[in-house]
Amino acid sequence: MNILIIEDDKDLCHAVSWQLQQDGHRVDCCHDGGEAILYIRQGIYDLILLDCMLPGEDGLRILRDIRTEGNLTPVIILSALGEVNDRVTGLNAGADDYLVKPFAYSELAARIASLFRRKNAFENAALSYGDLSLDSAENSLMCGDRKCALSQTESELMRLLLQAGDRTTDRTVLLHKVWGLDTSVESSNLDNYIYFLRKRLKTLDSRVAIVNRRGHGYRLEYAEES
Repeated sequence: MNILIIEDDKDLCHAVSWQLQQDGHRVDCCHDGGEAILYIRQGIYDLILLDCMLPGEDGLRILRDIRTEGNLTPVIILSALGEVNDRVTGLNAGADDYLVKPFAYSELAARIASLFRRKNAFENAALSYGDLSLDSAENSLMCGDRKCALSQTESELMRLLLQAGDRTTDRTVLLHKVWGLDTSVESSNLDNYIYFLRKRLKTLDSRVAIVNRRGHGYRLEYAEES
């Protein structure tokens, strides 16, 4: 999972980052509200851990702004403000969870796991577009009564395309979410896997096409029956 920590307490940020990395996550840290916006707008993170009080830009304002822009990346607020009104304000601003400092890392890890169990349950139920559906647990793609197996990489890439539907997903986002933030994979590798997926769609006789928006990324397009 790609996680962004927005926290001006550098010692806390680095401690949490280290523990998350031990659990297999890829982590970026930033300590300033203005810088945080630049990180978030890359669109490559699966989770944001957000402090409310930041230099440069207030954390709650950042949260409200990205929700207004339609960014639905899960956000857990990490804050020293623990009154009921503080928690209610954070959740109403668009946070998915709220954890009061100081906290045990084990509790943060449990909340992250719980959040993504709910998120994955919803996404797995909604992984369909046009005449296609994906079983990401079994890595299988279906069209009507036809079915084909996918590799893990193909399945992850197809999942992202299905979630976006007819919205274009940037090439960089696809590369980072499928191969990781620190990937050394060539951009052409993405095109190779898109080629593999197009062959799968042809095998399934699907009316869904993967469309290249040159210089930007890929999206799905469904051709209705005439």
